[in-house]
Amino acid sequence: MRSSLRRRGLALASTVAVAGLLLAGCSAAPADAGQAPDDPSSAGTHPVEHARGTTEVPDAPQRVVVLEPVELDTAVSLGVTPVGAAVASNVAGIPEYLGVAGVEPVGTVPEPDLEAIAALKPDLILGTESRHSKLYEQLGAIAPTVFMATQADPWQENVLLIGEALGQPEEAQRLVDGFAERCEKIAGEFEVSGKTANLIRPRDETTLSLYGPVSFGGGALECVGLTIPEQQWEDGLQADLSPENILDAKADYVFVTTADVDDPSTVPAAITRNAADFPSLTLVDTSYWVSGVGPKGGELVLDDLERFLAAQQ
Repeated sequence: MRSSLRRRGLALASTVAVAGLLLAGCSAAPADAGQAPDDPSSAGTHPVEHARGTTEVPDAPQRVVVLEPVELDTAVSLGVTPVGAAVASNVAGIPEYLGVAGVEPVGTVPEPDLEAIAALKPDLILGTESRHSKLYEQLGAIAPTVFMATQADPWQENVLLIGEALGQPEEAQRLVDGFAERCEKIAGEFEVSGKTANLIRPRDETTLSLYGPVSFGGGALECVGLTIPEQQWEDGLQADLSPENILDAKADYVFVTTADVDDPSTVPAAITRNAADFPSLTLVDTSYWVSGVGPKGGELVLDDLERFLAAQQ
């Protein structure tokens, strides 16, 4: 993974906008932002190589802010409850499946709130180069900052980087290995050879997204031995369909994401009108099939798949 990360020097100066922000609400220096003299995280640091170079981060950070779903899920999976997290939307908030309280929303994933982040006095910030590149210097002026290259990378690779930043590389590796081992177990237990599957996310009345093998949910389907039919994938992640082309989403098993798995009315009308072409249709929870990227979300996806495949026996 690290060989794919571009080495760049860390920014040497904060922007004028950050200076104003710090004067207004954040007086701590970047190296010790949010750290009291007896803070355990101040006892030592370790270097982390990431998308923007190498950063010295606390060995045991106490006040972590995350800007990406995989960073939030992974931190919680490693026993670290962030003090702040960027959320998928201001309405959705922190995903309930994580089972944590006290995480302060700090804007949305595409548009983090710098002032809210600074007010939390973090000692570590985790973000993403592909989404937050323009904010790196400002974030680095608040606290040591580590960036994944992109959210489109295999999520397991990002889990390992996050584990390194949090000072728990071995435990992060165990989480990744555990997911792969459980996939292998499920694939061996059920007859899935030659079976195709599609994961569909309704976007609006005019667009449905299919998730590809590189996506989180799509990757889980293939991890347990199912095959996703070929599409014109965008970066391997997804392919958008109009309702008129819904038959392009046909597969032996079709999973449709929804906020309420018990509400059949959330099945897109395009699928309902062509019910005979979708004999096996299952509603799955958007909060962890799509939004819940990481070890905890992954385990819940595998729970769903294991129950589904057992019912096919």
